[in-house]
Amino acid sequence: MKAGMVTPAPALVRFSGIQKTYDGEHLVVKNLDLDIRQGEFITLLGPSGSGKTTTLMMLAGFEVPTHGEIYLSERPIKNVPPHKRDIGMVFQNYALFPHLTIAENIAFPLSVRKSSKAEMQERVSAALRMIKMETFAHRRPGQLSGGQQQRVALARALVFNPQLVLMDEPLGALDKRLREQMQLEIKQLHETMGITIVYVTHDQSEALTMSDRIAVFNDGIVQQIDRPDALYEHPVNSFVAHFIGENNVLAGTVETVERDYCRVALAGGGTIAARAVNVSGAGASTSLSVRPERVAIVRDGSASEGPNRLPAKVQNTIYLGDHALAVLEVAGNAEFMVKLQSGAHDGLKHGETVFVTFRPEDCLALDPV
Repeated sequence: MKAGMVTPAPALVRFSGIQKTYDGEHLVVKNLDLDIRQGEFITLLGPSGSGKTTTLMMLAGFEVPTHGEIYLSERPIKNVPPHKRDIGMVFQNYALFPHLTIAENIAFPLSVRKSSKAEMQERVSAALRMIKMETFAHRRPGQLSGGQQQRVALARALVFNPQLVLMDEPLGALDKRLREQMQLEIKQLHETMGITIVYVTHDQSEALTMSDRIAVFNDGIVQQIDRPDALYEHPVNSFVAHFIGENNVLAGTVETVERDYCRVALAGGGTIAARAVNVSGAGASTSLSVRPERVAIVRDGSASEGPNRLPAKVQNTIYLGDHALAVLEVAGNAEFMVKLQSGAHDGLKHGETVFVTFRPEDCLALDPV
């Protein structure tokens, strides 16, 4: 090994050739090959029906793959029952026992594993300290708020020191402020304890905030797996570009391709330069992806702000506190968005003609939508 090279963490979980069907005809998960590294926080992200929750349930043992094998610490587990997989689980609905106290709920996985009374007391006390709820030990779940119940569910999943924790939309029932607070708390726990977490959500901002890596699912297939910043900056196809963050789409036809860039004739008029990310060559249809924060508005069409300059008509302006959005009609897209500093939208009038400009490296030529 060369000096300075970092050895990647070993794979704790490996999905190998996994397929899943419920009716024998339609595959919910299609040929999944995925490694999850020891100690990482990986999020399975995608719309409803994309296969992410089914993948999590197969790892938990609540669903069985139709084809392929799942390995945990290099051991095949397809036929291992859930309670023998040494996996913690956190659900959206908390799944706490209403008739047990908070301490008894947290102790439940230890009692199932027949831990001694002394060990149970020690671990439950440590878990309550971890979630800062020592004074709530004798209350029942019905006496707690949603956020407090979710902390208890999290403590219960961690109390027996599992090698892996699975979380299925755990913050979906919480309001925005509490959800954002819990995101930070879960991430901090992950970093402090060094556990491996597999997290399922359809909320892309949640995935970007919390994850080491994100696997983007659609139609049973992982479209791309990468770091959050890499997914945002370098999507490999139109689905990922559209699903991760805000995105403007312009339809066009590739005229020429030269090295990493191409010229594209827009369906709504005009020709621009773009990075050739996922195009098949000259004459092919393409969808262009441009992030709203990478676009500038100018009022002088001859201004040399960059090679990509298109006329635009102001449709609306939206004030959002720390920033504003200008909604424009650009090359046939009536919902083209430009992110502006707060106050920079002042003076933009509905129906006014302006120009938008953006760099070729910020415009990605991808597969047609």
